[in-house]
Amino acid sequence: MTRPPTLVTILRQHATTHADHPALIDHPVSIDAPTTTTYAALADHAAALAAALRDTGVGEGDRVVHVAKDTPAVFELLYACATLGAVLVPISWRLAADEIAAILDHSHPRIVITDDPTRTTTATCPVLTLTQLQSWRTRTHHSDDTVFAATPDTPVVQMYTSGTTGRPKGVVLAHRSFFAVRALLESAGLDWIDWRETDINLIALPAFHIGGLWWATQGLNAGVTNVVIPAFTPATAIATIQRNAVTTTCLVPAMLSMMLSEPDVGATRFTSLRKIVYGGAPIGPHLLAHALDTFGCEFAQIYGLTETGNTALCLPPAEHIGEAPRLHAAGKPYPGVDIQIRTTDGTPTEIGESGEVFVRSPARMVEYFADPEATAATLSDGWIRTGDAGYLDADGYLVIRDRIKDLIIVGGENVYPAEVEKTLTEHPAVYDAAVVGAPDDTWGERVQAFVVAHPDMDLRTSDLARFLHGRLATFKTPTQYEFVDAIPRNPSGKILRRELREPYWADRYRRVN
Repeated sequence: MTRPPTLVTILRQHATTHADHPALIDHPVSIDAPTTTTYAALADHAAALAAALRDTGVGEGDRVVHVAKDTPAVFELLYACATLGAVLVPISWRLAADEIAAILDHSHPRIVITDDPTRTTTATCPVLTLTQLQSWRTRTHHSDDTVFAATPDTPVVQMYTSGTTGRPKGVVLAHRSFFAVRALLESAGLDWIDWRETDINLIALPAFHIGGLWWATQGLNAGVTNVVIPAFTPATAIATIQRNAVTTTCLVPAMLSMMLSEPDVGATRFTSLRKIVYGGAPIGPHLLAHALDTFGCEFAQIYGLTETGNTALCLPPAEHIGEAPRLHAAGKPYPGVDIQIRTTDGTPTEIGESGEVFVRSPARMVEYFADPEATAATLSDGWIRTGDAGYLDADGYLVIRDRIKDLIIVGGENVYPAEVEKTLTEHPAVYDAAVVGAPDDTWGERVQAFVVAHPDMDLRTSDLARFLHGRLATFKTPTQYEFVDAIPRNPSGKILRRELREPYWADRYRRVN
């Protein structure tokens, strides 16, 4: 193509060049009852939806909310919005009613589409069910006069951040956010994340999460077959991979862990898989080793934020194998993506020196919707302030230590929870772990650990204390442990530290000590 692509132009290209190739395979109820949508049908459905949305008053810049489990409808709706110059706002159906109400109030949608109208009772605009939406896409009379002349910088999606530390913000992403990384890799001849004509891609992450929507668009932009499941369960994912001969997928570590915990998964043969992309949260060495051995395919780790348009760095498959894999690193920037580590006063650090991570990427967000102050605090001169703490090694790989705001200060010494958690999970009896700061009258804060033990292994506090001795500095070592059944995480796998910290700080005016 002679001009930079947009979601609309790339779909039309696929609908012309390989019209009958399956674009989406849907498993709506049973894994035995899939339905298939070709690229020609996907383009036709999107055009019909665009015409119907236009008839209801949806136009350029209008927000269209989707609150439902994943089906092909969410992707048809994405392309329909892109056709009109409207902006799709996918909202997690897992949120509480008050949380959904707050996002509806903030985004001011023109129309809401949902599979359960009881979730959106506060909406002040028309609410459409998925069944009604599906009837719209069967319209046969629609024309190209609905097509908006989008550019790569035209907003097309508004993703709400997970809100683990406060009110979710609406991250506005343009068409370029869904093309930039692939273009950078192709221009450099790198196959870190690559696509083949015969690929069958599993969309396991939800479309309301940037990882899920970005991954789905990568498969659709590449013109491969994409398999949609309404919601992830480990059994469904495993069965889908086997029955559809899935070759590629993107998961968070928690998903890998759940799949590997399924009965008899060690005897399951994933012969079709050639690559798993993972990210969203740190991964323990035992979990990764188990995954590499069980799935028997290439693994690539990605790092990024909703604000960076998803992935900004990659730890390629080659760094997962060999005598000295670089598994401590989050990855290396894609060509055309810049990383800086800065001190609290904004000065760039030296190699190996920790500070806050800043990213400059062509896939970065446009803004936070209706929030110029927050936008200015995060986006400046093309740089995204990530809120993550880390350092660059001598080879240019980024090592993430933790979130800046999750920092624990023990007697003036900085403790990064992720470092302690990684070390804890190296114990063979530790299945999962989380660390937070708790108040301490002597040291200001102390390290409080939450540990999930393997169900078939005995584990005591004294075992962990002995294991960490010599592996962590004394001030980094947890002073108290709580054994729990599970670590609370959000849908993208991130630890809900605020939930773990709350009981220790609830009676204090300040949440630092």
